[in-house]
Amino acid sequence: MRIFMTGASGWIGSAVAPRLIAEGHDVTGLARSDASASALEAAGVTPLRGGLDDLDVLRAGAEASDAVVHLCFKHDFDRFAESGRTERAAIEAFGDVLEGTGRRLLVASGMAGGRPGSVLTEGDESPFVGPDSPRGGSERLAMSLTERGVAPIALRFAPTVHGRGDHGFTAALVRTARERGVSGYIGDGSNRWAAVHRDDVARLIDLALQKAPGGTITHAVAETGVPTRDIARAIGDGLGLPVQSIAPEDAVAHFGWLGRFFGADIQASADRTRALLGWEPIGIGLLQDIAENYLGTEDAA
Repeated sequence: MRIFMTGASGWIGSAVAPRLIAEGHDVTGLARSDASASALEAAGVTPLRGGLDDLDVLRAGAEASDAVVHLCFKHDFDRFAESGRTERAAIEAFGDVLEGTGRRLLVASGMAGGRPGSVLTEGDESPFVGPDSPRGGSERLAMSLTERGVAPIALRFAPTVHGRGDHGFTAALVRTARERGVSGYIGDGSNRWAAVHRDDVARLIDLALQKAPGGTITHAVAETGVPTRDIARAIGDGLGLPVQSIAPEDAVAHFGWLGRFFGADIQASADRTRALLGWEPIGIGLLQDIAENYLGTEDAA
């Protein structure tokens, strides 16, 4: 199968692309820089130069492929609305090309928006609708493409996709703890975050390409919810730092951009995904991963 990927050189994509190549697929990846193009070539991916704003490039990549795996998103939290509009435009461009073909369009999504204390399932529809909503309402837009003869599949990732080399949320918590001299959590720390190892996500995406019918929502979740207090304690114990509650009103001042998210309660299950795809997570859990791979040196975080 010929697969066009965005985000192929990113944190998740750099695990997904080699797995797809090992399965015999030809992978072309969007590359917005020389460094990204070089990294893709080294991984056996054919680079296609351009960025998410280059809609003609996105259309060309989709046109030449049997399936699209869209993992890239502009994580600019200072211009989040603009990032959402870019995301929506990308989905619209893919939809225009894939209309009537029955080809798969796998779209990365998140798990925000659920009710605190509840466990999000694959049967829960995204609450985000329209261009001004988070991520531009891209998941709902993608799911609507079934009516146009596209086979969309939503890839909802746990808020922390962890593993050695991570530079995302968990690594940011470690850096903040080092800088502040304290490992913090927000409020009483009882809010929970779903978690999954990056290698398990790569396996899920491979299986979704093979088995998931159009209109499927998948959950990349191994642990339904890890209390943020326990996350902070694992970091503090590993770094030899005190563990401390941070008042919600001080969260952004203490954690920076991550303070907008670390106090959220984002629990989720993956029961339907496991049953549909035969997917079983086998990677180590978040707390073990923190102890083994996030705390040795500043580079490890």
